[in-house]
Amino acid sequence: MERRSFFKRGSLAVLGSLVLPSFGVQAQSLKEAHRNKRVKNIIFMVSDGMSFGTLVMADLYLKRKYGRPSSWMGLYESKLGQRAVMDMASASSVVTDSSAASSSWGGGVRVNNGSLNISPNGQENMPILQKFKKAGKKVGCVTTVMVNHATPAGFCTWSKSRNAMDEIALNYTELGFDVMLGGGSKYFDPTHRKDQKDLFATLKKKGYTVARTRSEMLKASTQKPLYGLFAEDALPYSIDRAQSTEEQEAIPTLAEMTAKAIEQLKGHSKGFVMQVEGGKVDWAAHANDIGALLYDQVAFDEAVKVALDFAKADGNTLVVITSDHGNANPGLIYGKECNNNFDRLQRFTHSNDWVLQKINANDSIAKVKEHIAQYCGGMNISEEQAKELLGYYAKTERKEDGLYNYKHLPYRLFAELQKAHTSVGWISMDHSSDYTELAMYGPGSEKLSPFMRNTDMHQFLLEVAEVSL
Repeated sequence: MERRSFFKRGSLAVLGSLVLPSFGVQAQSLKEAHRNKRVKNIIFMVSDGMSFGTLVMADLYLKRKYGRPSSWMGLYESKLGQRAVMDMASASSVVTDSSAASSSWGGGVRVNNGSLNISPNGQENMPILQKFKKAGKKVGCVTTVMVNHATPAGFCTWSKSRNAMDEIALNYTELGFDVMLGGGSKYFDPTHRKDQKDLFATLKKKGYTVARTRSEMLKASTQKPLYGLFAEDALPYSIDRAQSTEEQEAIPTLAEMTAKAIEQLKGHSKGFVMQVEGGKVDWAAHANDIGALLYDQVAFDEAVKVALDFAKADGNTLVVITSDHGNANPGLIYGKECNNNFDRLQRFTHSNDWVLQKINANDSIAKVKEHIAQYCGGMNISEEQAKELLGYYAKTERKEDGLYNYKHLPYRLFAELQKAHTSVGWISMDHSSDYTELAMYGPGSEKLSPFMRNTDMHQFLLEVAEVSL
């Protein structure tokens, strides 16, 4: 079958040299750095729903608190990585959802929002991890949400609906992938599945180690494929996990899961390909939850460091770091108290979701004020604001909905109250059409042009890894 070569398209390279004069020089230096190196392994990392402002705030947070840049921005500062932007539109909208976004990378075709690797004409597109598996590589996924959620699923399988979670989990058991780590255990549990199938038993019969806790994951043999499912649904926000000894003992961080996945996959003669997703970044953005957003982005960045450290030592690993779409476009707002307000986030100890769940309609105004100050970095709301917040809980029917707001909490109201105390503003509670940030480190990165269409990523990854099916 004759393949169209992504790298033989000259127009983007010429455009890039005109717009960014330093690109050719940088690409040449990267080419020299990776001379005689081949792309044996690929680690594809996605901070789901990360707007550029989220990346910036995480970098500022780390610089102001610890005096160091984020691993992602540090890659740019050290001039070790290549940088581009990516058009993430779906077949049905310039504003994509996560399933269509991941499918554009996974299947190389733009699909409608809500579907997984099925073209608008009904054609099934083979996901890229299946292609790499057929080529003899080990493959896997790591995520902080459900392993059968939209972003990992776009690299793994196909479905008419991203919401067919039971079906997607069942499909996973037939793929023969080497490692899957994250949440979503209820979709493998017969007591929760409509068909009552025990997918844990199925996986064990197929030779998998099934880990349900952090310690079980860490001690799992590297000689057997591994499924690690650490929560019924998504894993907890990093900011909340950090305050719970029980959760820290039971649930691994994204960085720990990334390190374990690399341990499981490395050393294979034909290499490996894995996707790593910081999925709760997106959930926090939908909730306009700045504490949850910031700390989960930092947790993602810690996983980036794990991947980069491995790649630097290995020499034959390409690390791709990106986002699938913007979400809510948060950012710091100018003002004389901006620095101090932003630094207050260093003292946040819980997500807005956690804080709001602890408020009851019969609480006193004083109790609400004290509660918020205690867990939100000393945030001091007025009595009128406390009354307004309590008024929401007094309603017979709670009005606020929104994606992942399962308990109908006043996310929007609370985020608006926080704005004066954190200097963080938001444009919405949903996805945006932003071109996403794209970084690469390792052999193959020198071939990246400054602008990429999302579907081109599929062919790019296959070609740099010299895989042809």
